[in-house]
Amino acid sequence: LSLWSDEWPLRSATPTPSPLVPDKIEDELEMTMVCHRPEGLEQLEAQTNFTKRELQVLYRGFKNECPSGVVNEETFKQIYAQFFPHGDASMYAHYLFHAFDTTQTGSVKFEDFVTALSILLRGTVHEKLRWTFNLYDINKDGYINKEEMMDIVKAIYDMMGKYTYPVLKEDTPRQHVDVFFQKMDKNKDGIVTLDEFLESCQEDDNIMRSLQLFQNVM
Repeated sequence: LSLWSDEWPLRSATPTPSPLVPDKIEDELEMTMVCHRPEGLEQLEAQTNFTKRELQVLYRGFKNECPSGVVNEETFKQIYAQFFPHGDASMYAHYLFHAFDTTQTGSVKFEDFVTALSILLRGTVHEKLRWTFNLYDINKDGYINKEEMMDIVKAIYDMMGKYTYPVLKEDTPRQHVDVFFQKMDKNKDGIVTLDEFLESCQEDDNIMRSLQLFQNVM
């Protein structure tokens, strides 16, 4: 399960074949009563790195999981938990949901979902890093402190469960964060700015590899 692979979202977004699934996205929109209808596909095609056909496939998958056209946090957690049965994905799904919910409305529309997916799949390195910074900046104050980084990293370890190999020690997340933060907090003021984050990630191959490993669980 990796958002860094072009293959996963299109494959997973395709619902189980059913005679009830229409061939055209326009037919589906006409046939289904929804609480929210997405922006025109042409507009989303212009705003993202997906083709119209890819957007159609993604939309069918989104509607298959979320018939109302929007997903709330509880549903998002339930969907995410299916992919990580051996761990507790609830906290990471919580943080990820709020990164997708850019308007902080408490729900994620198809537009929110596909915009984030476009960045994570086909965005530039700079765009991916900015999105990752926003994920780690839990309280959205423009900075990452050590507690926020610890919360995200611990949530990832909790989600991966006790069946990882080699088996992780309890203090592994803290050690990981200590190394990350020491490298990123260049002026030692206790916070990591966006500029520090971008600079540290792009100049340190180890950090880039670790971040990419963590992003693979999205």
